[in-house]
Amino acid sequence: MADAGRESLTDKATSALKPDSEKTYVEQATDYVKGTLDSVASAVQPQQEKSTTQKIGDAVTGDNRNKDIA
Repeated sequence: MADAGRESLTDKATSALKPDSEKTYVEQATDYVKGTLDSVASAVQPQQEKSTTQKIGDAVTGDNRNKDIA
């Protein structure tokens, strides 16, 4: 389960598996907006409030700009 305001790892993986060339413009725009919102949520949420799953997901995707490690 994703933390509040975060995209689930399943949704991220599903989106990443389908090449952009096979996505509609709406799908591409939706992916961009969701990714941007998830990045913002990751940056503002304190590390100690993230679930283990989100910490791992942020580390794997490189979206761990919040270095407040607890």
